[in-house]
Amino acid sequence: MEQKVPITLYAEMTPNPATMKFAANKMLLLDDDSVSFDSLQEAKGYSPIAEALFEFPFVTNVFITANFITITKTDNIDWDFIVMELREFIREWLVNGKEVLVRMPMPKGMGESEEQSPLLKKFEPSEYDQQIAALLDEYVRPAVENDGGAIDYVGFENGVVTVEMKGSCAGCPSSTATLKGGIEHLLKSNIDAVTEVVALSMES
Repeated sequence: MEQKVPITLYAEMTPNPATMKFAANKMLLLDDDSVSFDSLQEAKGYSPIAEALFEFPFVTNVFITANFITITKTDNIDWDFIVMELREFIREWLVNGKEVLVRMPMPKGMGESEEQSPLLKKFEPSEYDQQIAALLDEYVRPAVENDGGAIDYVGFENGVVTVEMKGSCAGCPSSTATLKGGIEHLLKSNIDAVTEVVALSMES
């Protein structure tokens, strides 16, 4: 008989009213790994749990990292009606030891030609990459993860730092304020060469 693991899972609101964070008492992915899926098609073959979650008609995005899953829902239903169902569903999945991720998807746009994918602008390595990434890891990442999201450093060019916001931070009104207020201020005050911080938009 398979050994079932005791799993605690709690739901937590995020600054983005459309997303809810479901945190578990076990690691779901390796440190610093994160995946985001916007549809059942995207999740197929990569994340069995995301595939299953997209079977719920109100789920529009599934973001998985570290020890939590952030779910974005449609506007036509209130969290009050679905949060218990989702929490129990995820908890059961983890208790039964089912797979969360079977393989990492390629970064969005990687399989496409350059013309189709304006998103993935190629950034040349810069002398500031290490310093910027270290500042983001130390000061920004913990707070962003606390809110059910993630931030990835994309590149630096002509004074502009590009980052990618994921999970509850993608498309959240308060993340723009965080980006401009907090992150930009942090990087500008530590690195003279930085003039601006922008987020990579997934809406191209």
